[in-house]
Amino acid sequence: MNAVITVIGKDNVGILAKVSNECAQVGVNIIEVTQSVLQGLFAMIMYVDISGCTVPFSSLVDSLTGTGEKMGVKIHVMHEDIFNAMHTI
Repeated sequence: MNAVITVIGKDNVGILAKVSNECAQVGVNIIEVTQSVLQGLFAMIMYVDISGCTVPFSSLVDSLTGTGEKMGVKIHVMHEDIFNAMHTI
C-alpha cells in the first residue's frame, strides 16, 4: 500500500529532514520524492510505501499534520487509492 504526502509552505531549513525522519520512525519507506523552492515557497511531493507502517494510517496523518503545524507548513497525507480515485474520470 502506498500514499502521497505533500508539503507546502514558506521555505525553512530541515523540512525534508523532519518529514523523512518522522516517516522512518514509523516504518514508512520513501519511494520517490520531488521538491522545489519557488520565490521562498517550499513545495514537496513524496510517494511512500506504508505497508510496513507501525502505526494506524490515521495516526500517521495526525502526526504529520501536527509536525507541519509546528514547522509552519501544510502537510497533507492521502492514501494512494483515494488519490487515484480523485484523478479518475
